[in-house]
Amino acid sequence: MKSLSDTWFADGYIDFELKKYILLAYLKEIDSYFNANKLYPHLGDLIFHYNNLVAFRENKKFLQEQFPKRLTGIQMEKLQLLYEQIVEDDELMQELEAIIHYAAGKMKNTITSGTEIYEFVENQINIIPIGLIPLDLNEGYFFLTKTATRDTLVYHYRLSIFEKHDEKFRSIRTEYIDSWQRSIANSYSCIKRELIKKRKELPNPAVYAVETELTYPIEETLLPIAKRSLVRYITTNAA
Repeated sequence: MKSLSDTWFADGYIDFELKKYILLAYLKEIDSYFNANKLYPHLGDLIFHYNNLVAFRENKKFLQEQFPKRLTGIQMEKLQLLYEQIVEDDELMQELEAIIHYAAGKMKNTITSGTEIYEFVENQINIIPIGLIPLDLNEGYFFLTKTATRDTLVYHYRLSIFEKHDEKFRSIRTEYIDSWQRSIANSYSCIKRELIKKRKELPNPAVYAVETELTYPIEETLLPIAKRSLVRYITTNAA
């Protein structure tokens, strides 16, 4: 996918029709992914660009704190200088405001489409603890399964806490381990025992099954939403 540059609305010649063409081509491609039920990384990228537009319009610091890895110092300086220049140019300011107003509206509509898919998938996910759950929930395994098949994808997870704006948030890192064929003789509990036997660094892990009846793409949709759902589930039950 060919993404927009982080400062696409301010790059080069500021012309409404040109920027409209660039934007609509980008959103058309995003829509094609959403129509195939592929959310990530496209939804995250779209939200980033929308937030950039809103931040620029409100003359904030272009989400420097929220997105420290996306906008470089040079890009930030460029946008700040551009803002200072255009506030003194009524015609240019009006053109840029028209671009931002139009783009923000179009992006918001597409974001809504993506979040509707996200919420639908989220509501179709069921999380089940496997066996006894230890006191330490920050590291363990989860099984991602489509109930229509016997495939069980096994992941190692590790939770960590980071702070932003004096608030604490949990993040999750995952590592794919293997795929098991689920059966009566090879149940979730059996898979858990095999994991403990083969991976002795976690003798008493927290293990969860994350089930869904959906057959959506794993990497682009089911796995990212499963990870977020598991973080919320663990956080809620640990509280």
